[in-house]
Amino acid sequence: MMDNGGSLETLMEEKGEETEECFQNEIPQRRPIRICMVSDFFFPGLGGVEMHIYSLAQCLLQMGYKVIVVTHFRGERHGVRYMTGGLKVYYLPFHPFHDNCTLPTIFSFFPLIRKILIRERIDIVHGHQATSNLAHETIFHARTMGYKVLYTDHSLFGFADAACIHINKLLKFFLSDIDHAICVSHTNKENLVLRAALRPTNVSVIPNAVDATRFIPDVSRRPPPPRLNVIILARLTYRKGVDLLVDVIPHVCRREPNVHFIIGGDGPKRILLEEMRERHRLHDRMELLGAVPHANVCSVLQRGHIFLNASLTEAFCIAIVEAAACGLLVVTTAVGGVPEVLPSEMVRLAEPSWQSLTEEVVGAVRQVVEGQVEADRFHQRVAEIYSWQDVARRTEEVYRKVWAAPRLGILEHFSRFLSSGPFSGLLFAIFAALDFFFWSVLEWLQPREDIEIAPDFPLESWALEEKEKEAEDREFHQQVVQQQRRRRETLERSMGGEQPEEGVSEPSTAEEAPVAASHSTEKGRETIPIDDR
Repeated sequence: MMDNGGSLETLMEEKGEETEECFQNEIPQRRPIRICMVSDFFFPGLGGVEMHIYSLAQCLLQMGYKVIVVTHFRGERHGVRYMTGGLKVYYLPFHPFHDNCTLPTIFSFFPLIRKILIRERIDIVHGHQATSNLAHETIFHARTMGYKVLYTDHSLFGFADAACIHINKLLKFFLSDIDHAICVSHTNKENLVLRAALRPTNVSVIPNAVDATRFIPDVSRRPPPPRLNVIILARLTYRKGVDLLVDVIPHVCRREPNVHFIIGGDGPKRILLEEMRERHRLHDRMELLGAVPHANVCSVLQRGHIFLNASLTEAFCIAIVEAAACGLLVVTTAVGGVPEVLPSEMVRLAEPSWQSLTEEVVGAVRQVVEGQVEADRFHQRVAEIYSWQDVARRTEEVYRKVWAAPRLGILEHFSRFLSSGPFSGLLFAIFAALDFFFWSVLEWLQPREDIEIAPDFPLESWALEEKEKEAEDREFHQQVVQQQRRRRETLERSMGGEQPEEGVSEPSTAEEAPVAASHSTEKGRETIPIDDR
C-alpha cells in the first residue's frame, strides 16, 4: 500500500467504495496537501509557462499548501534550490534536447522521480505544457504509483503537420489516465479535447493572470509628443509572427513618421529583423533590446503607447495582459484564445496578415493621438479581471474535486490505455504493464521505508524573520530621518549664530551619520538571496 500521509479508509467507508490496495492514495488529514509541479519550462527560463508555474506556486504556498517544482538543470543552476517563500525546486541532471525539453527516457527516469515523490511525501502531481517530456513522464510514473495527477495545457497545436500529429498521439497516451486537465482558455480546451480525446467534463478552464501591483502605468517615462512608441515583447520565433513583423514595421514607419518600435526578445528569427532594419534604413526608428528579464518588462512597457502582438497561434497571451496593465493600447492577431483575454475597448484585433496588422496599428496611433486611451483606467480594469489569488483559488477547487473522485482499480487503468486505439491502445497498455512491473522491482530493491524523508521548509519561522527584518528596516529608516532632521536643525542654528542644543552633536561630514547607522544595522544581519538560500 502506498503511504502518502493520513488514512483514506474512513473516507472510503463513508462513500461505500472499495479501492485496490496497490492504488490506494491516502488523503492527508493533519498536514498541508503537498503538490509537485513538473515541467521542462521553469526559471531561469523566460516565458508564460515559467511565470504561470512560479506565480501559482507562490499563491498556493501562501494558502498553506506545500509546493515543490521539478525541472531539468539550466547552466549553473542544478541540484536543489530554494526560491522566495520557501518554494523548493529540483533541477535534475538531464540535458535539454530541443527547445529546452529533455530527451525521452521512459523507464530510466522512474527511480529518481520515485525517490523525490516519496522524500517530499507528495499527494498530487501537476504537469505543465504539452511539449514538456519531463511532465509527461512524471505523470505516467506517478499514476503507476497511485498518485492523483493533473495536467495544465498552455498551447494550441494543429492536426495536419507531422510534428503536431506526433505530439498529439503522445499526448493521448500520457493523458489517457489523468484525473483532471486544466486549460488557459476555452479555445485551448476545445483544442485539447480533440487532440487528447478527453471528456469535456474532465477539463476545466482557468486563465493565466498578472500581478497588477508589478505592472503599473508611468506616463512620465514615455517620450514627449509627437513621438509614439510601439512595444513588441516576444520570443523571436516563427510562431510569434516575426515574419509578419518584417512587413508590418516598414509600412507603419512609412505611413506614420512619428512612430518608433522598441523590440524586446531573442530567438532564431532575430536575424530577419536586423536585415529588415538594414534594408529599409530604420536604425533611428527601431530599437532591438535582445532578451529582457521579466523583472525589467514593466520598465520597457512603461516607455510605450501601443503594444503589438503578431502571434500566429496563442492559447492565452499573458504579454498583452501585462501591456494593458501598464496602460498600453493592444494591437494583436485574433488567433486562438486571444479574443477572450481583454475587453474590446482595450484591444484592436487583426487578421494574421501584414495588411490587417498595419491598418490596426495605424488606427491605434490615431486613438492615442486623439487621447482616447486612459492608462490608469486600463490598469484598474486589468486588476479587477485578473488575479493570481483567484487563479490559485480556482485551482484549489480542482484539487479538491480530484481528491473527492473515487479511486480506480488496476484493470480500469489498463482499460483506459486500451481505449486509445486498436493498435496504439495495446502498445500503451504494454508500456503501462512494464512500468507497473518496474515499480514493483524498485519497491523490492529499495523499499520506501529506507528512503529518507526531507524536512519541510520552516515557512512560519521564515515569515516571522521577514517581518522582523521589515521592522528593523523601518526602524533604521526612521533613525536616518531623525538624524537628518537634527543635522538640518543644527545647520540652521549655526547659520543663524545659535549654539546647538546640549546633547546634540554635529556630525563631522554629511555622510557620517547615515553611514554609521547603516553599519550598525547591517552588522550581524544575514542577507538572504531571493532565489537561492
